Amino acid sequence: MTIKRLGNLLNPNDDGGLGDIIRHARDMGKLVQILQNSLPAEEAGSIVAANIRGAGELIVLASSSAWASRLRFETDTLMAAARASGVEANTCTVRVARV
Repeated sequence: MTIKRLGNLLNPNDDGGLGDIIRHARDMGKLVQILQNSLPAEEAGSIVAANIRGAGELIVLASSSAWASRLRFETDTLMAAARASGVEANTCTVRVARV
């Protein structure tokens, strides 16, 4: 077993190690910002996280069931914002974040 330095494991520029996980987390954070910027401030604050699944499914996590209901009316806006940023989104699902 080879010994790897922690800095090398956490380097997002390297393949393998934790770099892939760090890159994915960074991409998810950027996606959340893009989606939040497409909505009014009040609704934007309700988005907790977002991700894209393999088949182009945009998953948006809302802070509560009430906000999830409101965000479901904005799925077209959310998908348009994701697509404008280069994300291939075919569908959008809004879910409630488990705390």
